[in-house]
Amino acid sequence: MKKLSLLGALLLSACVTINIYFPAAAAEKAADEIIQDIQNAAPPKPQSKSGRSDDHAELYRRIDQAVALFISSAEAAEADLSIDSPDIRKLRASMEKRFASLQPNYAAGYIGIKADGFLTVREGANIPLKDRNQVSKLVAAENQDRQRLYQAIANANGHPEWQDQIKSTFAARWIGNAQPGWWVQSSNGSWKQK
Repeated sequence: MKKLSLLGALLLSACVTINIYFPAAAAEKAADEIIQDIQNAAPPKPQSKSGRSDDHAELYRRIDQAVALFISSAEAAEADLSIDSPDIRKLRASMEKRFASLQPNYAAGYIGIKADGFLTVREGANIPLKDRNQVSKLVAAENQDRQRLYQAIANANGHPEWQDQIKSTFAARWIGNAQPGWWVQSSNGSWKQK
C-alpha cells in the first residue's frame, strides 16, 4: 500500500499543467493581414489628376511588403496563429469579392463599422430606394462571413474556445484599418468619421 501511495504521489507530481494562452499579438497581425488583403483586393480606384497619391500608396504598399519579408523570419519564434484552411480561404475570397460592392457604401456613409466589428446600415433613409435592399443584403452577408471567419480561425488553430477573443481582436482591427471617410462606432456607442 505504501508503494502504491508513493507511486500515486510520483505520478501526480509528474503531471505538468500546460496553459495555452491566446496569442493576442499574433491575432492582431493575422487580423491586419486578412483585413488589408480584403481591402486591397478591390479594383483599383480611379487615379487622381496628378496621379501622385495613388503612386505614393502603391510605393508604400511595396515597401511594406518588402519589410514584411525580412521581419517575418525574425518573428517566426513568436506565437503564431494559423489563418490558412479551406474554410478560411473560402471566406476570405467571398469577403474580397464583396468588398468592391461595400466600398462605395462606406464612402457614402450608408454603412459603418460598429464597435463589435460588424457592419450596420447607418443612413438607410439616404440610400436610393432601388439600392436599399441590396445594401442590407451586403451587410448581412458580410456580417455572417465575419462571424464564420472567427470560428474558422479558432477551429484551424485547434481552439474553438478562442472565437470570442478572435472576434474582439478583429473588431478593433476592422476599426483600426477603416479608411479615411468611413464611419466607425466607439465603445461608448458614438459614431465618428475617420
